[in-house]
Amino acid sequence: MNNAFFLLLLFLSISTFANDKEILTVDRVITHNIEFAFDNDKNEAPKISEFELLNYIVMSNELGERWAVVTIKNQASGNRILENDHLMALFANGERSKPASLKIIFGANETKSFTVSFGENKFPILSLSSGS
Repeated sequence: MNNAFFLLLLFLSISTFANDKEILTVDRVITHNIEFAFDNDKNEAPKISEFELLNYIVMSNELGERWAVVTIKNQASGNRILENDHLMALFANGERSKPASLKIIFGANETKSFTVSFGENKFPILSLSSGS
């Protein structure tokens, strides 16, 4: 009986520990642009658009997943669709990456906040940019 109880307790503690690694924590809140001078030999940049990146909060977990909560404004006078090539993350090693998947419909002059994944990376996200 004690062995079964001990095994159950051990299993629960291991599964709880494993789940803790998936929890996202806020790395930092960005309210203004910070400029970095990493080389961009591939000329990677977000697609030119009328979407303005107002602010963002960068998050990560112990598994290396990189996420951001972004607030974007459609500055156009008509409806637009925000897709993954309209945003780009800059990582601490100078690498740039688009979000994994994204397709959000905006009305004219509409502002929205949403969460977006930038996949796994051992380096943190330093900044985000849009093509505005």
